[in-house]
Amino acid sequence: MEPKRLVIFGRQGAGKGTQCDRIVENFKVIHLSTGDMFRAAVAAGTELGQQVAPIMESGGLVSDEMTIAIVRERLAQADVVENGFVLDGFPRTPGQAEALLEMLGDRGLTAVVHLDVPLAEVTARMKARGRADDTDEGIAKRLALYDQETVPTIDWFSDRGLVLTVDGLGSEAEVTERLIKAISSASGG
Repeated sequence: MEPKRLVIFGRQGAGKGTQCDRIVENFKVIHLSTGDMFRAAVAAGTELGQQVAPIMESGGLVSDEMTIAIVRERLAQADVVENGFVLDGFPRTPGQAEALLEMLGDRGLTAVVHLDVPLAEVTARMKARGRADDTDEGIAKRLALYDQETVPTIDWFSDRGLVLTVDGLGSEAEVTERLIKAISSASGG
């Protein structure tokens, strides 16, 4: 059976981390987060790792070109090719989305999952976590950034018929069940 190639989107507080873990368990894919990829490249001392290390240390944003290069490098590795993946945190822009489809070529993506949780609910969830940076202002700022930066990327994939919107409300188990069902039907099993 063809390995799953997935991208997951969801606002902060939508339960994306938990659901990524469940996707990994169910489909035996590799969870790829750009943050982890950057840290691994830095730790391995690769050429790209040496380029991103100072940017990360200064808290800067890694350029699209470097991000795409690091994702391309990781997607070519045997474990990912054999098992498939769920990408989390990439692509963030339509340009990165285009680059991703280009890298995957004919294999393409199985699906782009959009874990949909209303603004009021994610705001309440983030407030309930009680993290220091979860102030009303901090939460509003992060959610506005998501709408500004990420939603156009989801729309880009949507225009290409790749987005599965999954209702993120309910218990973790209910959401997982919906996700698994949507991904399975998108890939024909």
